[in-house]
Amino acid sequence: MLEATLSQLEQLVSDLVQQNQDLQNAHQALSAELAQAKDENESLQLSLMEQEEKQGTTVARIQALVERVSAGPVNA
Repeated sequence: MLEATLSQLEQLVSDLVQQNQDLQNAHQALSAELAQAKDENESLQLSLMEQEEKQGTTVARIQALVERVSAGPVNA
């Protein structure tokens, strides 16, 4: 009976060691994915800021044109 218990214990320890290795591998993979997602997020945020800046410039130009048109006819 002691031999069977010892054998079960060895199997359980072996299973736990394998699970630990699997979890470490999964953790490394997730850490790499997280780093990639952070890089992509930063890139997208920079792109968004550039687009917002361009949009602001476009809006200012359109507003200036509207103000010119609203000012009435220009006497030449």
